[in-house]
Amino acid sequence: MQFKLKPIYAALMLIANSPSFAEQAEVLVLPRVDVIGTQEQLLKTPSSATIIKQEELESSHVLTINEALRKAPGVVVRDEEGLGIRPNISIRGLNPTRSTKVLLLEDGIPLSFAPYGDNASYYFPSIDRFSSIEVLKGSEQIKYGPQTAGGLINFITPNAPEKFGGHMSVTAGNRDYLNTKINVGGKGVLFDYTHKEGDGARDNTHSNIEDLNVKMTKSLGEDHAITVRANWFSEDSQVSYTGLTQKEYENFGGEYNPFNHDSFKATRYGVSATHDWQINTNALLTTNLYYSYFDRDWWRQSSNSGNIASGAGCTTVGSVEGVAEKRLRGIATNGDDCQGVQGRLRTYDTYGVEPRLTVTHAWGELQLGAKAHFEEQNRIQINGITPTARTGTTSEKNKRETDAYSGFISNRFDIGQFSITPAVRYEHIENERTNRLTGAKGEASLHEWIPGIGFAYNPNDNLTVFAGVHEGFAPPRTEDLISNTTGGVLEVSAEKSTNYELGFRAKPVKGLNVAATAFHNDFKNLIAVGSVASNLPALAQGEASFTGLELSGQYDFDNGFYSRLAYTWLPVAEQDSPFRRFDTNAIVGGSAKGNRQPYAPENTLTVALGYKVGGWNAQLEAVHVGEQYADFAETKVAALNGQNGEIASYTIYNAALNYKYEPYKTTFFVTGKNLLDKDYITDRTRGILTGMPRLVQVGARYDF
Repeated sequence: MQFKLKPIYAALMLIANSPSFAEQAEVLVLPRVDVIGTQEQLLKTPSSATIIKQEELESSHVLTINEALRKAPGVVVRDEEGLGIRPNISIRGLNPTRSTKVLLLEDGIPLSFAPYGDNASYYFPSIDRFSSIEVLKGSEQIKYGPQTAGGLINFITPNAPEKFGGHMSVTAGNRDYLNTKINVGGKGVLFDYTHKEGDGARDNTHSNIEDLNVKMTKSLGEDHAITVRANWFSEDSQVSYTGLTQKEYENFGGEYNPFNHDSFKATRYGVSATHDWQINTNALLTTNLYYSYFDRDWWRQSSNSGNIASGAGCTTVGSVEGVAEKRLRGIATNGDDCQGVQGRLRTYDTYGVEPRLTVTHAWGELQLGAKAHFEEQNRIQINGITPTARTGTTSEKNKRETDAYSGFISNRFDIGQFSITPAVRYEHIENERTNRLTGAKGEASLHEWIPGIGFAYNPNDNLTVFAGVHEGFAPPRTEDLISNTTGGVLEVSAEKSTNYELGFRAKPVKGLNVAATAFHNDFKNLIAVGSVASNLPALAQGEASFTGLELSGQYDFDNGFYSRLAYTWLPVAEQDSPFRRFDTNAIVGGSAKGNRQPYAPENTLTVALGYKVGGWNAQLEAVHVGEQYADFAETKVAALNGQNGEIASYTIYNAALNYKYEPYKTTFFVTGKNLLDKDYITDRTRGILTGMPRLVQVGARYDF
């Protein structure tokens, strides 16, 4: 698949080395796709929209993407390993595991390695790479795809500056945490590098992250400008996949992890170019061209608390009790006690092109676009016979390909203080799967029209009232559409919903910003994937509905105090029909109409109070997550394997203190995460996982 990089790479190199690119000194425009954009654009946006600004990210010194996204209403993020390397993001009650129900973008370009064929987040850049975050829900999201049911998140990288400057920082803390960063640029070129390492939330867990991003923005004459990006990401982690059994958690605590040889190694390369052509004063054509390669090897002895690799000592043989059985009884084990390991080896190639045209006219604004997007997955599983083996018997060898073609048209009609924005999106997706061990091969395709309409009322610059309705859509995974054994097409339906929202954004008085949105998402079909969703043995489907209210606000007092709030109330997250296994049509254990969806807390709240005076900036933040169920049966009593049972509500406190010494352009800071060192469960999907213990960090940043 490497040959597919060459034409894109060659095109980028030609652009970068052309005289007009290398010699032009001034940046006229910034070619980038924003899903929300400027304050003026936000006023007319007929959907709920949140921008998490750079100042907010920097002053609170967010440790992970999870911590950052909790500042947006409607978003719930579940911790996994403690450092936010593999985020589990939920929007409006949808299952958060692996962020499969969310569309993730970086500067408007797909961030996931396979958003059509396998939309799972096993890779995520360091939060330090981004300057701001856009969260968009409602009818406006159908301009992007393929997922349109919950919402999208667009992560914005810093602009390439014209004037030379930048910053350097270092942060250190307990649990062997170290974060060093350099950001330097000038003449339209930006170099951004982060090294981050530290222990995770459990024993035998340590991660090393390298994240390099290079960005160049240049004008190409009066009407053209281009941004070229290249990034490299590397992860070398000692991290397990399985959670704890109930007895392990009770006997040894949430930091316990017996598997000391598990390993996750990943590398990602990405290149992209965004070209702006100002056709005339009313028409702008923006074209994204992108490619990424992602390679990951995860060697692990156990995939969940009830499963373990085969081999001597792994399971009971005769009178000799194996590790699997000891774990259920809460008996301490060692990674060397199980002589087996599974290697889940994956590579993904993703590339595409997406032109988007914006035309302003007497009645409003027309937007239309098209996208050709291509993915190839190569997946291998190797079973080794020792804990440290990195070779063995191949039990899976799959190739999965996805070609997707889509387009949308949207027109905002401005009628006095009102605007109406009808839009429609079309998705055509072709999938192919080949079992390279048996030769079985199959193909499947699907297409969908995705309509929506939004309304906005702007009586003045301080108030926007909006409403909208649109179809939610998400395609099934390639592996769910095509049989691995026969290559036959399986009758798995795409996810479909009808989504409604009504809300407002306002600045009622000086210093106060407030927003509220009521929403109702009615799913005709919601997919729960067996490998990631609430202990299911196989893919399941059912009808569901989610109804709730989002509130957000920020108030800056005249005396230096400031406050902010993000609250989500989800009274309805209901199974409207029993969820049934796709393979047998049997009802998933305990699922019933009226039961609550798993991993859908009714209340989530992030609230902060801060004070700024002179060079000082201090803030205290509280994060509350309500109780949740871990399965469709609303099971309250914990199962022995830890995978079922109620997850209790919890509240944690974070704090940050900053002092900027202007003469030396240096900011000194100290932060505390989970200040009270609360022990709390975050996840039971693969067994019990707990939140990060208390972290205390100190650091300094020098701006130049």
